[in-house]
Amino acid sequence: MKNLIDIIKPDSGREHGAIPILLAPMAGITDSSFRRICIEQGCDFTFTEMVSAKGLQYNNKKTMELISISPAERPCGVQLFGHDPELLADTCERLLEIHGVDIGVIDINMGCPAPKITGNGDGSALMKDPVLAGKIIETCAKRVRLPISVKFRKGWDDGSVNAVEFAKMAEQSGAAFITIHGRTRMQMYSGTADWDVIAEAVRAVSIPVVGNGDVFSGEAAVKLMQHTCCAGIMAARGAQGNPFIFAEIRAALNGVAYTPPTREQRLDIAIRHIKDYMAEKNEGAFVELRKHAAWYTKGMYGSTELRRRINNASCSTELSDMLEKFKLRPEDS
Repeated sequence: MKNLIDIIKPDSGREHGAIPILLAPMAGITDSSFRRICIEQGCDFTFTEMVSAKGLQYNNKKTMELISISPAERPCGVQLFGHDPELLADTCERLLEIHGVDIGVIDINMGCPAPKITGNGDGSALMKDPVLAGKIIETCAKRVRLPISVKFRKGWDDGSVNAVEFAKMAEQSGAAFITIHGRTRMQMYSGTADWDVIAEAVRAVSIPVVGNGDVFSGEAAVKLMQHTCCAGIMAARGAQGNPFIFAEIRAALNGVAYTPPTREQRLDIAIRHIKDYMAEKNEGAFVELRKHAAWYTKGMYGSTELRRRINNASCSTELSDMLEKFKLRPEDS
C-alpha cells in the first residue's frame, strides 16, 4: 500500500515518522493559528474547519475566511460539507482556482453528527444514502486532479453499522483515502470508539484508512495503530487545548521518552494562540478563543476559578492578561 503521507503531502519535504499524524477538521476550533501551532508540535497534516460548499459558492465572507491558508501550513486539507454532487464538484474546482498548490487534499465530510448539519442531509446523514455519497465522491474525484478523501463514522446508529461497506463504496468511487471515526452518529461523542470496525475497514480496502476516535494520548495512538493497522492517526478532541499531543504521539510511535510541557510553556502557547488568532480576525471573533483558553488551563492548580473568569472575558486583551497573571501565580497557590 502506498503510504498515506505520499498521497496527501506530495513533495512536502517535512520530516515524519513511519505513520502520519493528522489534525482533524473541527468547526470553531481548527483555525489557521491553531493549525500552525499543531504543525510546530509535530502534526504532519492539518485540515481547515468544516466549510459549507454552498457558502463558498455564494462568497459568504465568514466561509471565505475559513479557507485562509498560511504559508507555514501548506499544503493543507480543506473539508467541505454538502450533499449536491455537482455543487460540491464546482466548489472543488473553485478551491483550486483560489488556492492551487496550497491545498493537499479536499475532504468530504460524511461524519458530522450535529443536528443542524444532518438535518439538511449533510454530514453523517449521507451514511444513510450510500448511493448519493458515492456519486458525490465520484463526481468530485473526476472533476479535479487532487486527492479526494472522505471522513465518516461507524454508521448512523447501532442498527445500521455500515462503515466497512461505506469504505468499499468510497474506494470504488475514487476516494484517495478515508478517515473513520469509530462511533455512530447517534453516539455523538459518548461511549467508546469502536476500533474493531476501523480494523475491518483496513482489511476490506486497499486505499489508506486513517483511524480516529479516543486518541487522547501517545499510548492510545500506538494502541490504535497496533489494533487497526491503520495508515494514519487523526487526533481531534485530544488536541483541544493540547497541541502538544502531536509531540507525545510522535515520541510514543518512535518509542522514545516524552517530556510534557511545563505549566509556563502551556500558558505561553495559549497566549500566543490568542495573539496570532486576533492578528487575523476582528475583535468580535475573540469569543471563539474563550473555549481554547479554558482548555489550555484544564488540570492546572487553581484553574477552576480562572476558567469562570475566562468565560466572562469581554475582549482578547483581557483574556491574554488573565493568562499572563495566572502564569506568574505560584503553582501551588
